[in-house]
Amino acid sequence: MDSYLIQVNGHGDHAPVLDVHLKNTGSTISPGKVKGRKPRWAVRASEMSKKTFNPVRAIVDSMKVEPNPKKAMISLSLGDPTVFGNLPTNDEVTRAVKEVLDSGQYNGYAPSVGYQSCREAVAAYYNCPEAPLKAQDVILTSGCSQAIELALAVLANPGQNILVPRPGFSLYKTLALSMGIEVKLYNLLPEKAWEIDLEHLESLVDEKTACLIVNNPSNPCGSLFSKSHLQEILAVASRQCVPILADEIYGDMVFADCKYEPIATLSTNVPILSCGGLAKRWLVPGWRMGWILIHDRRDIFGNEIRDGLVRLSQRILGPCTVVQGALERILNRTPPEFYHNTLSILKSNADLCYAALSAIPGLQPVRPAAAMYLMVGIEMEHFPEFENDVEFTERLISEQSVICLPATCFEYPNFFRVVITVPEEMILEACSRIQEFCELHYQGAEGAQDLECDK
Repeated sequence: MDSYLIQVNGHGDHAPVLDVHLKNTGSTISPGKVKGRKPRWAVRASEMSKKTFNPVRAIVDSMKVEPNPKKAMISLSLGDPTVFGNLPTNDEVTRAVKEVLDSGQYNGYAPSVGYQSCREAVAAYYNCPEAPLKAQDVILTSGCSQAIELALAVLANPGQNILVPRPGFSLYKTLALSMGIEVKLYNLLPEKAWEIDLEHLESLVDEKTACLIVNNPSNPCGSLFSKSHLQEILAVASRQCVPILADEIYGDMVFADCKYEPIATLSTNVPILSCGGLAKRWLVPGWRMGWILIHDRRDIFGNEIRDGLVRLSQRILGPCTVVQGALERILNRTPPEFYHNTLSILKSNADLCYAALSAIPGLQPVRPAAAMYLMVGIEMEHFPEFENDVEFTERLISEQSVICLPATCFEYPNFFRVVITVPEEMILEACSRIQEFCELHYQGAEGAQDLECDK
């Protein structure tokens, strides 16, 4: 008979490891002969992987269309401000990382929630009397996407539901469905600069609602909620006792004469997990540095949510240590004129794009106030040869070599999204081509009616 010796080894910061030793007492086990099992290959993808679905990729990948070879491609589809090189990060940001890399002091593992000094730096940067923060209120993550994933994972169980904006960032649904969490879509109102339909929102809450996602400023809308509207949202969450996951990655990326209000600064009792990061404001999305800020002044989350976030963060060993090492300097030494110049470029592009598209019959752009996007409504009745926004944008590619995302990607058909981070001359050329496209296909009320009769 075989006997086993189990020994626990562990020291320092490392978790204990079980060493199992087999002591052979004479009997043998034949390899490959396990009672009751006939060996065979049966490797299958996990249920989680099968439930993981990115609507943007599914729609874009199905758009099998070739651009017009006679026209250079202009892509207004990717929310990456670094693509064209016209929006570089600040030299101070780059120097901070170079110096950390040269120091050789940040090449090892950090605590899974981030270095204490880095958490202190983030807490100090966002701390204010209305929403105080300490280092223990900060969890560093691998980009804002992981911050959202951890926040969802700690707040919701399989079988529960979350409330998600429509139109909204597709990652919320992708992550939730992979975790077995139901998604309920609440409407935003284009005629009110994409404010939330509060009555619709509140009607969706039930006993299985785990959290409300509020994305402000918004991707894909480029909208910014007023202080009074945020207070109305908090009132709904307070009445229904639903915590908020605030996606604030575009926080402070607002145009002149607009004011960004972090939702936690207005909350007196609603607990909030605010997700942010370096990606957009500092123009370094590939550096993968994000964070969760825990706002819980009434101790509703308590230790359970905090401890849960720590445990979930231990699934990977934290975000990039080199960027962590530079984080305090990035936050505190980036000159104010860098932010100002970036926002000036974005606002100028937004104004140019809005003015140009507003003049095109059949299109209804919604003026943005923040972030990097502009949403454009398509009066589909005036483009009767196209079934929907997907067909409209497909033909825009094939005829004009201009790529915009159909808003079906964001659960909001008959709109398309324009990214405004491209150089000014590209914005103007793209708008000119969109105008040419629309003039070719636009049908007035009578023309559209005749075409319908011919079908």
